[in-house]
Amino acid sequence: MPQTTSSSAGRVAGVTVPLFSLRSEQSWGIGEIGDLPAFAAFIAKAGISLIQVLPLNEISIGNTSPYAALSAFGIDPMFISLGPVVDLQHLSTRDVLGTAGVAALAAAKKRATIDYDTVRQLKRKALVAGLKRFVEHELTAGAGKSPRARAFLEFCDAQRHWLPDYALYRAVKDAHQGAAWWQWSDPLRERDRAALRAVQARHAEAILYYEYVQWLAHAQWAAARGELKKLGVELMGDLPFMVDRDSADVWVHRGEFRMDMSVGVPADQFDEDGQDWGLPPYHWRIMAEGDPDFAWLRRRAAYSATLYDRFRIDHLVGFYRTYMRPYEKRRDDKGKLVPGTFDPPTEPEQLAHGEKVIGAIMASAGERGAKLIAEDLGSIPAYVGPSLHKLGAPGYKVLIWEKDGDAFRDPAAYPALSVATFGTHDTAPVAVWWDELSDAERAEVVKLPGLKDMPDIGKAFTPAVHAALLHLVLKAGSDLVLLLLQDLLGVRDRINKPATLGDHNWTWRLPSPLEKLRDDPQVTAALTRVKAAVVASGRRMP
Repeated sequence: MPQTTSSSAGRVAGVTVPLFSLRSEQSWGIGEIGDLPAFAAFIAKAGISLIQVLPLNEISIGNTSPYAALSAFGIDPMFISLGPVVDLQHLSTRDVLGTAGVAALAAAKKRATIDYDTVRQLKRKALVAGLKRFVEHELTAGAGKSPRARAFLEFCDAQRHWLPDYALYRAVKDAHQGAAWWQWSDPLRERDRAALRAVQARHAEAILYYEYVQWLAHAQWAAARGELKKLGVELMGDLPFMVDRDSADVWVHRGEFRMDMSVGVPADQFDEDGQDWGLPPYHWRIMAEGDPDFAWLRRRAAYSATLYDRFRIDHLVGFYRTYMRPYEKRRDDKGKLVPGTFDPPTEPEQLAHGEKVIGAIMASAGERGAKLIAEDLGSIPAYVGPSLHKLGAPGYKVLIWEKDGDAFRDPAAYPALSVATFGTHDTAPVAVWWDELSDAERAEVVKLPGLKDMPDIGKAFTPAVHAALLHLVLKAGSDLVLLLLQDLLGVRDRINKPATLGDHNWTWRLPSPLEKLRDDPQVTAALTRVKAAVVASGRRMP
């Protein structure tokens, strides 16, 4: 059933911020679940009533991108706030970490960017200590005697469709020093039942650890979401198109993935060689034969709907047509990517297939009250727009790319069933875009409402320009306007720069803890401009 578009009360202004970017006096060198309520209160005063976070799944070892995960389910333990963990409240930080650990934590908290290795090491050490206390004082004391033990067991039962496989996969991976599942012994790689029973017994403590941290993370997430609802702030998530080749999902459901192929995108005007992501495509024919069809995707959508009020489907066009190349022969002798193929191959098949898959995802999410957002950016076939409208799924209108020839389209004309934005986590903030405009482009931009009447508009990204651009995008016809936190604050820091590697990607943090940002005069001035634009747009206030 199509999602309904909103009345004026449903017109919402939201902010995109990776959870890892949040910062408080209590957090351990990375944004945490416990930081969400304070951040929501911080931006609610500026009229922002929705927070979009990037994927929460556990990031693969040695990686920093939230789009390279070890499982499509679960929350990365690095996001757990340790202060509220009951099992740690009898211990001091020094008791848990030791002198060297305390020093490492202090350094991580002061860093301008995230030190993932240190954060993971320190948090794991603390959580292992918490598990020991939980087992000794609650779990083995008898489930009937401890309310927390009962809550833990109830959580494990409620998440039985993914948690046992995930915990076993993580435990075995740890035992193999992080080696990919296809490098394990034949019986484990092929999931021989006897071999699985043996490792379950051998690694029972490690399996319990992964169940325990997921219980803590989900309990904290539910509590944070409850606090946001009290503030009138929605939570929006991000569902990546694919999962990593080395993931619990591919290990367990290998038949539903094409291990012989690699997902990517064809060449376009931005990338003459195309892109290759190295991820295994869905085996659509096998998935469609299930009962119900696309059962794994349905479960994934249903799970996301337990975490979010809305969620974005990344690379939505891939659900209509998946572009793939042979995994072992992705490049020719000159190192160039070889041409790939689409699955399904023809447009009529793609349209029918996409509507069936996306319809299944929307139905599963809708049963739990969550709405779907379609990330329809990039090279998109003409049939996708009308199809999304038919399904009732809003797509994106990125102001800097919405043009008729050289002329920028007035956002006020965007359809209600859309998401207006300056850019995404993969693009530069609007301040950088303004700085880098050519003279010809700037001449077109300043023809837009609110800008053409500014007598002293120039090349500098001034507070007045910031205010005018905020008014422009927030008056869009789109029900949802979604802006990077950098765009709300008018700063130039990037979250990610595609096709590049390095510590500049996925490590951005707030410049100072939320407790200090509240009193920063520049931040206060920027958020005052945001609130004025939200009020003028008639959008819903928290």
